[in-house]
Amino acid sequence: MEVKITAAQVNELRKATGVGMMDCKKALVEAEGDFQKAVDLLRKKGQKVAAKRADRTANEGRVIAKVNADHTKAYILVMGCETDFVAKNEEFVALNERIINEAMANDINNREDLLNYTFDGMTVSDHLIQLTGKTGEKLEIPAYNVIEAAHVTAYNHNGNRLGVIAGFNMPGFEETTHEVALQIAAMNPMSLSADCISEEVKAHELAVIIEKTKADEIAKAVENAIRKAGINPAHVDSDEHIESNMNKGWITPEQAQQAREIKVSAAAEAAANLDKQAKKIEMISQGRLQKYYKENTLLAQDYYGDSKMNVADFMKQADANLTCTAYFRFQLGA
Repeated sequence: MEVKITAAQVNELRKATGVGMMDCKKALVEAEGDFQKAVDLLRKKGQKVAAKRADRTANEGRVIAKVNADHTKAYILVMGCETDFVAKNEEFVALNERIINEAMANDINNREDLLNYTFDGMTVSDHLIQLTGKTGEKLEIPAYNVIEAAHVTAYNHNGNRLGVIAGFNMPGFEETTHEVALQIAAMNPMSLSADCISEEVKAHELAVIIEKTKADEIAKAVENAIRKAGINPAHVDSDEHIESNMNKGWITPEQAQQAREIKVSAAAEAAANLDKQAKKIEMISQGRLQKYYKENTLLAQDYYGDSKMNVADFMKQADANLTCTAYFRFQLGA
């Protein structure tokens, strides 16, 4: 016998789940009026939607960073979705806020524990699945991190697409530590310092720099040889330019042919002589590696507010011993 489903039942399920009226009625009919079974059916629908969307990229969403009352622990949560429309949805924003508040209140320290944490009768993962069923978009928490330190700070950029948390070795200095958080947000350092970069990454970066330095030395030798032949190197720096500048009358066909021959012979000669320049190449490469560290590590970066000092020196203005001990920066779509 078919169970009669009332409008009141449908409305109750809609309010509890946020799912559309027709979907709620279908779930109640299938569940033969059993409210909890209907909720489970709707969640399963969400699971199916999530599975369909598993290969999608959740490049939109919301990043939120917060600190506890005594500024000794900072939390940053990234909740992703597929479109900006869903990212601004009230339920999405509310769930994002609820999850990080629950995480802070219950001192959850890693992403796995967060996803398995239960509130309102469901795990965080299930809350995401339920909202996936409502929005039709892939929802996920790609990142969640916590920093504990003598002092922490958090920065949320307008629009919540970018957030930063940072820890410091001394309490207080709110203005200085906030400036460091802004530095991290603006300059996106890859690491705290060169000492924090793995030897594997350092070796790889140096190898890339050495190869570029060798290529630069060869290019310099070719340019000098072309210039010595009385030809402007800018007129023959590519086959396209050679043809174009020859048609314009800026170089003769003979000069074009001579330039092509020089580019081959001078490059071969310079490559053969690279071993003799090993010390020079190593010195240049090491200099470039130090520049790479200066541009890409937080403590060595030029302070964005005054390029005459680096970030480490900026903090020393507040206290000689003040330094940043850790940070996390997340930006949607980056």
